[in-house]
Amino acid sequence: MGFGLQKPTDEPGAAWPAIMVGMFAAFAGILYGYDTGTISGIQTMDYWKKEFDNPSEDKISLIVSILSVGTFFGALAAGLLADWTGRRWGIILSAAIPFNLGVALQTAATEQKMFIAGRAFAGFGVGLVSVQIPMYQAESLPKWIRGFVIGSYQLAITIGLLLASLVNYGTENRDDSGSYRIPLAIQFAWSIILCVGMFILPETPRFLIKVGKEQQAIKSLQFLRRLPADHPGLVGEFEEIQGNWEYEKSLGKASYIECFQGNLGKRTITGIVLQSLQQLVGVNFIFYYGTSYFSQVITNVVNVVTTFPGLYAIDKFGRRFVLLSGALGMGICQYIVAACGVATTQDNSASQGAQFAFHFRPGGMVVTGEIFPLKARAKCLSMTTAANWFFNWLLAFITPYLEGKQYANLGSNVFWIWGGFCWIA
Repeated sequence: MGFGLQKPTDEPGAAWPAIMVGMFAAFAGILYGYDTGTISGIQTMDYWKKEFDNPSEDKISLIVSILSVGTFFGALAAGLLADWTGRRWGIILSAAIPFNLGVALQTAATEQKMFIAGRAFAGFGVGLVSVQIPMYQAESLPKWIRGFVIGSYQLAITIGLLLASLVNYGTENRDDSGSYRIPLAIQFAWSIILCVGMFILPETPRFLIKVGKEQQAIKSLQFLRRLPADHPGLVGEFEEIQGNWEYEKSLGKASYIECFQGNLGKRTITGIVLQSLQQLVGVNFIFYYGTSYFSQVITNVVNVVTTFPGLYAIDKFGRRFVLLSGALGMGICQYIVAACGVATTQDNSASQGAQFAFHFRPGGMVVTGEIFPLKARAKCLSMTTAANWFFNWLLAFITPYLEGKQYANLGSNVFWIWGGFCWIA
């Protein structure tokens, strides 16, 4: 099952229901990937520029980066929402309300302020979802396939980027508002698909046990494992989850302050650093500010294809190996891009994006989805993911100043900076 990954012989029940549930939840990655790819193309469309009074580089920087401001605050709020409504309903509400509101504002906008507000609301929804999806997957999946399926969220992001570049390519030459409104409005479809699917899927058994709904937790496990309620394998898994939760409860509640204390604090700092470095290696520079539609399509195709080996490697070779080899590969590719830019006019950005998709992004998401105990998972995941979004915003905001001819004018030299962070990683 899954690129040669074999289900352990002592693992009871069927694997495919939980895998399909986790893979569908990963569909949420399309929301972020498509939004990122859409704005990358829209900002260069002639009709969009004319409609919005030819935004300056400062305004473009704000329009692009404001999404990440929304995602930052959405990620911070996600822990509270996930513990209050549950993982499943939290995802549904996040996609249905703030994300759809943001898409509606962007699609209907005729001035910059309304468009910016729409991106902020959409970002808030994406931030909420980005925390709750790995949480939902980690709490639903058997251990042996968890890395592969959680990492598939990255695959959905890359597919979203690719779809956006294709749609932009198809509408860029329209001489009406459809050139940008069609790509924007398509986002409603992704949200509807996610909400309907999550409405059908079960809540995670771990959350149900956490809130004292043992019978519903057993039904959830029955759905995920395709076993009768009295099967020894299902009873054993239920008792294991319940026992772990009772032990965690005996240690007291996990406040936000306690998330930074003791062994839990080490895990939180590890997660924050790992998520931050995912942005500091600079890969989103390519997807936010690539201006050639054809080169965007090529880069996004490479990104999708090279995600698959990373998904296989995450469970086959382990999380640490994937992260280390990914950082090494990216560092080499970053320096190749920088050196080519200094010596010639050639570019190798696709290979750098490939290394990111191959190793680093899936590995980082899996590690942060797994390392936290149930009582603190929502809070810790929200903070580590918020760190990712903070640096996403920072890089989206400062990149025009690093690249702009009237500012730092670094050109391809900016890849020396990204490469340096790869070695730190």
